[in-house]
Amino acid sequence: MATEVITPPKEESTKAVIKFGTDGWRGIIADDFTFENVRRVAGAIASYVLKNEDSSKGVVLGYDTRFASQRAALVVAEVLARAGVPVILANDYTPTPAISLAVKQRGAAGGVVVTSSHNPWNWNGVKFKGKFGGSATPAIMKLVEHELQADAMPKTASAARIEEADLKAPYVDAICKFADMELISKANVKFAIDSMYGSGRGVVTRIFADRGIKHVAIRQELNPLFPDINPEPIEPHTAMLQKTVVKERCQAGLATDGDADRIGAVAEDGSFVDSHKCFAILLRWVLERKKWPGDVVRAFNTTRMLDRIAAKHGRKLHECPIGFKYIADLMMEREIAMGGEESGGIGYGRYIPERDGILNSLLLANVMAEEGKPLGQLVADLQREFGPHYYGRRDLHIAEEVKQGAIRRAHSDSTNKLDGFAVLKKETLDGVKFFLDAPAPAHGAEPWVLFRASGTEPLLRVYAEAASPELVNDILAQAENFVTGRAE
Repeated sequence: MATEVITPPKEESTKAVIKFGTDGWRGIIADDFTFENVRRVAGAIASYVLKNEDSSKGVVLGYDTRFASQRAALVVAEVLARAGVPVILANDYTPTPAISLAVKQRGAAGGVVVTSSHNPWNWNGVKFKGKFGGSATPAIMKLVEHELQADAMPKTASAARIEEADLKAPYVDAICKFADMELISKANVKFAIDSMYGSGRGVVTRIFADRGIKHVAIRQELNPLFPDINPEPIEPHTAMLQKTVVKERCQAGLATDGDADRIGAVAEDGSFVDSHKCFAILLRWVLERKKWPGDVVRAFNTTRMLDRIAAKHGRKLHECPIGFKYIADLMMEREIAMGGEESGGIGYGRYIPERDGILNSLLLANVMAEEGKPLGQLVADLQREFGPHYYGRRDLHIAEEVKQGAIRRAHSDSTNKLDGFAVLKKETLDGVKFFLDAPAPAHGAEPWVLFRASGTEPLLRVYAEAASPELVNDILAQAENFVTGRAE
């Protein structure tokens, strides 16, 4: 019998492609998020620090409550230490903003957090923080990506030290000084607290308990499966919090995401208060009550109610691409009173250039105490003064070719309507935004819809704002038809 000789195919690299998104790298556990890939990312960060920062100041390292986060953090620590970079390792699951604050307080060369933020239970990832205590700027991330592409994995003959530290206590002390906890304690207000099984668990509840502030708490236990939810403080994942607020007769519900840098809220009647309204309530308070100096920054996909609030107070408003790193960049260039994004990330120039869901939970409680009003009344006050603004978002998990085709058609000059709505103008700062000729009261929100494709997964997000929830839903439905090709 003749023997068939098979020529082996040309050997190709089996290394996975790692892409950095708006805030670091994330991937599906075991498929993309593997210890090998964690080492590659850690090697790139180590190389960046050695080449561009004072590596002797070390890197602060933390992790969230996800599956394998603690073990992956140890992998990162080993890579950094072998490269000669000292590591200050959190001794427990720690909120991401606590890591950022520790970087600033300790004068470290940077920070690393093993987390996938608000993603589902089967995701994990790595965030990198700059030495200024905030999301690494676009310029920094480009340098890290360059090191990743070069497969950088620096090593020294003598490894640096790995030191464990409690990073929660100094963080709690700092945010309790930033907010007026005494005022909240005297206000006789009851809150529901939802940590969504994330790394913020136990932090707000401990702060409130220590000061006698009435509260009930849900989803504080450690459960990396995040049962029945994604740890993202938006509907429908806030359903338990909404029920709790009504059942326990609370004046507000406060929720943080998986790594506690984003906020969501619930009004006293159980209705969801989106991040845009949280931003607007806090901005109005910052400018009217606190009178903090500086400009205002918002991401491209946030409510334009913020523009009206800033204009009333004579503040310049900057619109930036999506991702808190762009806001952090501006905070280091000029005086910024406040900046935020659609996903619930809000920060303050006089604190650190970082978003912080726990701090913003305390500040929302601060506003309620100072104004003497429940959260829903604060929202109603905004709608009355600045006009009705309603918001919606749809996440479309679609094939890559459908996603790219939709973006091309949205950019095209020949696309001048969205079903029955004429497109008055387009903006393309980050994605494609249509301003629509749709019915709206004179004082209401200017209707718009934004198409934005994810750069790291087959996902296209559609955002819309208008003067009524019905119009928002109508616009989103027409936008989804446009994306999938079902529009006329």
